[in-house]
Amino acid sequence: MDAEVRDERNRRWDEPFGEVRLDGETVARILSLPGFADVRPEDFPPQLPLKGIIANDGRLRRFQRGDVIIRKGDYGNSLFVILEGSVAGLDSSVAEEAVLPDTTNRRKSWSQSLMQLFAHTRPPEYRAARPAERGGQRPPASMTDAPDESLRVDVDELAGRHGTFTLEAPQMFGELAALTRSPRTTSIFAAEDETLLFELRWQGLRDIREWSMPFKQRIDQLYHERGLAIRLQECPIFKNLTDSALDEIARDSLFETYGGFDWMHRFKSAMGRRGADQIIEQEQLIYEQGTHVDGMLLINNGFVRVTERVDQGERTIGYLSRNDTYGLDEIAQSQRSDSTIAAQAGLRAIGYVDIIRIPTYLIRKHVLPTLIPHIPSQGESADKSRDSEEMRQGLMDFFVDHRFINGEHAMVINLDRCVGCDDCVRACATAHDNNPRFARHGYTFENAMVVNACMHCTDAVCLIGCPTGAIHRLPDTGTVVIDDNICIGCETCANSCPYNNIRMVDIRDASGAFMLDRDGQTISRATKCDLCNTQLTGPACAEACPHDALTRINIRDTEKLLQWLR
Repeated sequence: MDAEVRDERNRRWDEPFGEVRLDGETVARILSLPGFADVRPEDFPPQLPLKGIIANDGRLRRFQRGDVIIRKGDYGNSLFVILEGSVAGLDSSVAEEAVLPDTTNRRKSWSQSLMQLFAHTRPPEYRAARPAERGGQRPPASMTDAPDESLRVDVDELAGRHGTFTLEAPQMFGELAALTRSPRTTSIFAAEDETLLFELRWQGLRDIREWSMPFKQRIDQLYHERGLAIRLQECPIFKNLTDSALDEIARDSLFETYGGFDWMHRFKSAMGRRGADQIIEQEQLIYEQGTHVDGMLLINNGFVRVTERVDQGERTIGYLSRNDTYGLDEIAQSQRSDSTIAAQAGLRAIGYVDIIRIPTYLIRKHVLPTLIPHIPSQGESADKSRDSEEMRQGLMDFFVDHRFINGEHAMVINLDRCVGCDDCVRACATAHDNNPRFARHGYTFENAMVVNACMHCTDAVCLIGCPTGAIHRLPDTGTVVIDDNICIGCETCANSCPYNNIRMVDIRDASGAFMLDRDGQTISRATKCDLCNTQLTGPACAEACPHDALTRINIRDTEKLLQWLR
């Protein structure tokens, strides 16, 4: 068999983060920086050497004054260290307007879209043979990678209009988004010509943080110091507070975490053994109903189930997500009555939850005076029928128990309108070289079916364990996609997905024969819905349905979904 075909299996070190792997001198320079000085190579396993991580998962990037490095709102997954020069940051509300959005066109042209309708049928899961040159074998023009974006801003003009902050060598930045897999909270651009940065992608950051306790403590400290001030500014409840009030709250508040990063494995196991009805038992208790409220909780990341006691068990009455709070009403009531108020509901962590606990006295001192009491408008929720409320309660239980509330672009089918024509499946296949990326089945509640298709989750836990970064978010849209060129078929993402929405497929060559590795074993790759991110019309499945029986929707938009289902 041809050697090129036998070598089709991708491996962990095949594709470095940059154009080339970093050389020994550069790696030594990185490890001598204050942020890495306490990291000991002997703490790492032989198959995952520290120098190998730095060389493979890091890259050097050089910027000129005004070049945009990261933009507020983009999904980032890497940490930056300043080697030479300095950077400036803009974290005000005008950051997105001041730094123009990405105008790169990834979508197919109209001619390309038409051509795919008449393309010759290829074997299932066909893959072209990869180029002979891989990874670090490509000779680059230099050791540094050019900026991915062609964006440039006027540093002086931005500083004069909005104000900026400056970071200099050897400071780090970008750790917040890298750790939480969330959008960037600020825009950063080069403040000097020839600014040189070391960028470490998420996979390297994760591995070093896992095997080096000093590095973990340093990164977590940065996260706590910088994250709280930024988070408070983002939360609507604190928008009317002064800088001094925010500083006092940031200084005296506590960070708390509940659940674990590997929650999906316990969830899948529990669903297999007991089903969704008993899933609440495995969720970690945050607040017990009836206990004393000792502060307001701000949900930083993750989801929280809100429950009330019913007989000997608990009933779900709602859920909380990022920027939601709990305890504010109780604190307000206790101030009016000058008495202690107990928690009116219980809270449980749905997966991994990051919470900021703000002491009661700070809420009374700074927050309550700035709030306008909510007075329900006439008829507000008064004309909701009993059937509507039961449907709403049932849907909420269904979504929370199955943890579908994580879905940003879930595929939902209205079973009252679906006739089983499979036009959605055929459209998906046409958009993906005749390989459909979802299966038309899933969990159902009444006339709603949540289909086994990637939901592009708020907390995309499938990204956590990928050793190469093959599964990642697109920076501008947050769509979760898989780079087939660096997927090594390890099944980590498929095993991590709580909803079984990622499949492993054996790939084939142009003749339809399975591609084999050197040992004669078939080669697998991960596949899933990519939200048709290259298609002009968006998700082909929804566009093709002739009966308006399929939609892509944020599961947390319950009212919109209810209206569509009815």
